[in-house]
Parts: sequence; C-alpha cells; structure tokens
Amino acid sequence: MESVLLLSALLLLLPPLPSARAAPAARVVWPGLEERLFPQVRDHFSFETCGNETFPQRYLVSAKFWKKGFGPIFFYTGNEGDIWTFAQNSDFIFELAEEQQALVIFAEHRYYGKSLPFGIESTQLKKTALLTVEQALADYAVLITELKQQFGAADCPVIAFGGSYGGMLSAYLRMKYPNVVAGALAASAPLLSVAGLGDPTQFFRDVTADFQKSSLGCVTAVRKAFQQIKDLCLSGAYDEISSKMATCNKISNKEDVYQLFGFARNAFTMMAMMDYPYKTDFMGDLPANPVKVGCEQIIAHKDPIEGLSALVGVFYNSSGLAQCYNIYQLYQSCADPTGCGIGSDAEAWDYQVCTEINLTFNSNNVTDMFPEMPFTEAMREHYCWNKWRVRPRAHWLRTNFWGEDLKSASNIIFSNGDLDPWAGGGINSSLSPSLIALTIKGGAHHLDLRGHNPADPPSVTEVRKLEAKIISSWVKSAGMEQVQEQRAGAAEGSQP
Repeated sequence: MESVLLLSALLLLLPPLPSARAAPAARVVWPGLEERLFPQVRDHFSFETCGNETFPQRYLVSAKFWKKGFGPIFFYTGNEGDIWTFAQNSDFIFELAEEQQALVIFAEHRYYGKSLPFGIESTQLKKTALLTVEQALADYAVLITELKQQFGAADCPVIAFGGSYGGMLSAYLRMKYPNVVAGALAASAPLLSVAGLGDPTQFFRDVTADFQKSSLGCVTAVRKAFQQIKDLCLSGAYDEISSKMATCNKISNKEDVYQLFGFARNAFTMMAMMDYPYKTDFMGDLPANPVKVGCEQIIAHKDPIEGLSALVGVFYNSSGLAQCYNIYQLYQSCADPTGCGIGSDAEAWDYQVCTEINLTFNSNNVTDMFPEMPFTEAMREHYCWNKWRVRPRAHWLRTNFWGEDLKSASNIIFSNGDLDPWAGGGINSSLSPSLIALTIKGGAHHLDLRGHNPADPPSVTEVRKLEAKIISSWVKSAGMEQVQEQRAGAAEGSQP
C-alpha cells in the first residue's frame, strides 16, 4: 500500500527530512505549518505499566486561515510514513481551509516517522504489540480532544481527512468516535480489501487494465518480456537475464528470478497508483502520466526484456543516472504484495499487514500480465509467524470495523479514482444520503487530496467542489447541534 500506500523504496532511500525548526524555509509553501510534539499515552487500553507511560507523538498545525474559536478543524489521520510527506501532498485540505476558515492539523501515526513509542527499538520483537489500528485511532481522538482545549476550540466541528490507509483511518475515526469528528473524507480507502473481502486477483488485474488502457500493445509486450525471462530461467541462462535487466548483482538461481519478478511488479504497481497527469515526487520521482511513459519505453525497444528494464526504470531510475538495479535493496518482499518499501516505516507496515490488515493479493498471469506469484492465507501466516511471531486475524476488521455493513455509519465521503488499482477494494456506491461514494474519472490514488493543478482532469475539479459543499454542510449542521445543546443546557440550568 496509503496506504497507501505504502511508501516506496525510493522514497525511503532518501535522507530523512529535517525538523520544521531546522529548516522552516523549505516548508513555507505549506501555509503556516508548525511541527509540534504531544505526550501521547502508550497504551490506551491498559491501566497498568504502559497505560501510565507516554511517548512524543508528532503533529503539524496551521492556524493561518482559522477563524479562531469558530472555524472548523480539518484533521488528517496520518498513515504509514513521515507525516510531512502527506502534508506536502494534500494541498486540497489547505485550499479548503482557506475557503472555510479552518484550523489544519496533520497527526503522525504511531510507530512511523518520529512518533515512536519505544524510540529506535519500536519495531523490534516484543515492542510492536501497541501497533494497532485501535491504538492509532485512540491517539487521534485523544489528540483532537486535548488540542481543542488548548486552542479554545471546544465548539469547533472536526472533519477527518485521509488517503489510502489514512482514508481508512478517517472513516474508522468517524465510525468509532462520532462524538469527536463530525464527518470524514476517506479518499482511496480500500475498506473492503483490507477486511479480506473481495477478489484476491482484483488488484493486479486492475494494474494491468491501466497499462492496457494506455497502449494496446503495452500489455502484450510486458507479457512477452516476463515469458522470455521465465524461458531463460528454465534454460539456466541467468547471465542473459542479468544483462538485459541491468541488475547490479548477477541473477544466479530461481529465487533471484522470483525476486526480480517482485521488483518489476512493484514498479508497475507504483506507476499505476501514481498515474497523475503532472510530474510528482510523492512516492518517488515520477513524470506526468507515468503509465503512458512506461508503455512508450517498452514498446520502443526491440528486445522485450530490455524494454521491461527501461519501463521499470521510469520508477526506479527517474534520474537516468543509475547504471544498474540492486533488486534486493530497491524492493523487499513482505506481507503486503503491493510493497512495503524499506526501512523502519516499512517494518512497521509489515507488522500491521501481519496482524489486522489483510492484503492477500496475487498475480496469476491469466487475469493479469504478471508472472504467477501466489500469496495465500497459509503463506501469509507462515511468513508472519517466522518474522514477527504473530498470527494474522483474517476476520477481525470485519468484526471491529463492520466489513461491508456500513449503513449505520454517517457523514463519510468515499472517493476513488478509476485509474487507481485500490479503487476495486473500496466503497464505490453510495450507501445512504450521508455515506456518499464519488468516482473521479481519470483519477489515480487519492488525486482529490492533491491541490489544484492546470493538468487536472475536469472530474476531479467537480469532485472537489462537491466534497467542499458536503463538508461545509456537515460543519454547519454540527454547529447548529452545538447551539441547540447549549440552549437546552441553559434551559435546564434555569429551571428551579
């Protein structure tokens, strides 16, 4: 995965961003954001040791557009990575904050970025038990409640925002703590997929469909390249595979070929997710319309394998300076077949997809263009036990967060782009007048959360306008409820 999204290997290979205090000029483009720390409870569901301990949770706040004490609070539920990454790629929230005079808060998810409950040991065995969706949601509910008091905003309605895994969290926050948030925008949130609902072939089928839409010959060329690699593997021609795919270390066995397949498939995944109509650096530096660019690369080469190497280079070698691919460094297999990235954030995400979050997607070379790479529940359980000494709870999210039976919830927008392979695992039909599904034609992964761009497809402009209108109505309705409650309280207090 945002979730996801899911930070890419290239992003995680970059040096960490400095703190806001160290380099404020670098972040001045995000209006007035300040980096702060909040002493967060380590374990919200225990009154013993960890329940009495705290850790510094990082959050970003901007009051630049806020009508103090009256304007709403826009709260981003941070997902699996450094919170600055999401703040820097969610300009719609700031545009809407200016329009609706809102206070903006981006909260970092525990165990990611700098919000580490046990410091640098946080992702070590026996330190990961407090990395759960439930603990993260409780963090956000507590943080919102405390900050409302600090800012003198007790009567200000809160709207949650999130994309990918963060979108799941924004929806869950509204469902679990409707007393804290008045509504939620859940962008590209695969609520059904992560609950183990749906077709395990859906994701890579939809990645394939994106490339098929871009160029009729693209998928054929990709299939041919993978088949030729398989044939060379069977004949033991590993040197030829290494040479044509430009791997730094020689491919020497079937395990290396399988790693190569995962490495390549991950590039297709990221390009499909980030298929924006303009250049971005969200999860690696990508050109405008990377799927189209990738297809042009493979079709331009006479040799299919060399063409495949050029195609994956759109993601892995955007600078054009890399002479070869270190396939074990750039991609590490994990319990998320769509990719975890590398580094401590990737470790944390791997743990989450070994416990509550179900992502047992597979490619089969029938409904998709990729080599057959199964990932069954049994394979996942074996991996997770060996790596983390945990066993996944495949049905827990259906019980705890309602699965597909969401009709008793309210005030949630589920937005999805039709180019996004995560869309097939999300909510794509409205469930009630206040559970609204919006589709962005020509939209990739949570495009609506990104700021206005001249290259935007018309559909995302219309969806953002509709989201703004709906959110404004939620804010007004919540404000009216506050007034009514205050009047009722005053009336009761005046009675003898």
